[in-house]
This record gives sequence, C-alpha cells and structure tokens, in this order.
Amino acid sequence: MNKRWHLPFLLFLIVGSIIIISENKPSYRTLQGKIFGTLYTVTYEHNEDLQPQIVAAMQAVDNSLSPFNKKSIITHINNNDSVCVDELFTEVFCTAKQIYSESYGAFDPTVAPLVNAWGFGFKKGEDVSANTIDSLRTLVGFDCIDLKDKQIVKNDSRIMLDFSAIAKGYGSDRVAYVLDSCGIKNYMVEIGGEVVVKGHNRNGNPWGIGITKPTDDSLSINQELQTVLRLTDCAIATSGNYRNFYYKDGVKYAHTIDPRTGYPVQHSLLSATVIADNCMRADALATAFMVLGVDSAMAYCKRHPEIEGYFIVAADSGSYEVQSTIE
Repeated sequence: MNKRWHLPFLLFLIVGSIIIISENKPSYRTLQGKIFGTLYTVTYEHNEDLQPQIVAAMQAVDNSLSPFNKKSIITHINNNDSVCVDELFTEVFCTAKQIYSESYGAFDPTVAPLVNAWGFGFKKGEDVSANTIDSLRTLVGFDCIDLKDKQIVKNDSRIMLDFSAIAKGYGSDRVAYVLDSCGIKNYMVEIGGEVVVKGHNRNGNPWGIGITKPTDDSLSINQELQTVLRLTDCAIATSGNYRNFYYKDGVKYAHTIDPRTGYPVQHSLLSATVIADNCMRADALATAFMVLGVDSAMAYCKRHPEIEGYFIVAADSGSYEVQSTIE
C-alpha cells in the first residue's frame, strides 16, 4: 500500500470505530401507561425494548393483589372463595405482617371495611355513625388473619384485605427486579408516586425525585414542589392527606384511616416521604407514619437507621415546616 494512504486509512478506522461504539451505546428509553388505577413511568438505559417484560411484571402484581381486579387472588379471598396464594401475595403478606407489628397496628391491611365505609375504598361509602364504626372495628385486626399452607385463614369470614398501601411500591420493586435481571445499571421506576432508582439519569446525575407541596388539591392539579431529592440505589414513597379527601358538613375527611380508632387521622402531619432499600417497605411505612404522626415517625426512623424520613407538618401559623432525618 502507498504510504500516503496510511494516515487517512487509520483515520477512517478510528472514525469508523467511534461510529460503531456510538451506535452500540445503550440509549435511555421511557415507557408510560396505566396500572393499578394509576399512572406509571419507567425510564431505563438499554438497547432493547423491554415493554412486554415490564408490563407482564406489573400485571402479575395486579392479578395477585388488586381488589379492583375481579379475578385477582385478593378478590377471591375477600369473597371467601377457596384459592391458593402465589409467591407475590406471600411476599407482600409477610412484609405487611412485619410492619403491622413494628407500627403497633398503625399499618393494617384489614382496615378495608373502614376505608370503604368512609368512601375511600373499593366499595361505595355509607352514612358513617359511631355505631357503624364500632361494628366495623370488630372486623379489623391483622392478627385475626393468617397464612397457612398457601391459604388465608380468617377468624371471621367478613374480614377483608386491602394491600393498596403496599402493592404499588411492590409493583415498582417487581419492575426493578426485571431490569436488574437484564443487567441494567441505570433506571427509574415510578408507579403512582412510588419510586425505585438505580445508577444515574441520562445526564449522568443522581435521579431527581420531587416532593409536592401539601396544598389541598383533590383534582391533582397543583404540581408545585416542596423540594427535589437527588437519589440513587434506593426506593422512595410518599403518602399525604392533601389530595384524597372530601368535606362533609364543614368537616374535612382525609383518606388515611387509623385502624385502631376507625376514624380518619386528625393531626399535623400532612405528608410523609420514606426512603428505604425497597419500595414495598417504603410504601407501607409512609402510610403507617401518616397514621402515627410526626413524633412517632421520627422515633421509628431513629430506631431503624436504614430508614430515612422527610415529613411536612402543619404549623400553627397556617403554614408548614419540615422535619427530616435526611442530612
């Protein structure tokens, strides 16, 4: 070969290599849709479209745990049909039992009859009276239900289960498991505000997760942020009383029902955000903290240093303040 061609030829090889490398570099993909009666967004860095696997993972959770799915396992259980639970149901049930114990009953998946009575559940609400609440409280208590040989055993056939306060977080975990199984290092999974993040975003930074200001907003119109947390390799979930509520006879009723009293909570905690190593736990704890209030929530985080909490609390002046374990 003529030596005059050596340099251009080498440049061609180098440029060609750069083009090939660039073409093979994974790109960030975003998948959006509806599941569990809410919206989801999954962003991940990968060469292949993983929509079928992602949707299948979420649908499996819906088929097991959704009380709105007439064919789900939990619906069969609530209807007292004979049914064996699957591994997904078992994992959520056992975690729920643990958090029920740790929260002294503040987190209780058998609260469904009370949630329904107050108009926030999967059945139509009713006119609530003290007698109604006292009657329904006899059907509430996670220690009155157990799992034996893949079947649910109830002390009373009228007891119902509702895993809505843990299932979305678990759904995010299941999608994250699919992405991990494919060797994906960078992703964000969000289902109805329950989030799992790993690695970094397309800009090479930790993922930015916004926490909405707790303004009364039953139509979910307000998107003003209180703060943005920069996170990676963790799960985050938020529960609040500023969106799902109603007024009756001048009284505000929020969707967080205290299983121990039968009534909607009435305290200063407006929003509880929890950071944990998995979203199932973060989701359940966020609900438990909304029942317990900020002092007990902060105390829990101190007893469990692996859990971080960010709490927005109503102040006497009509404004609000933040209490947090996040440094």
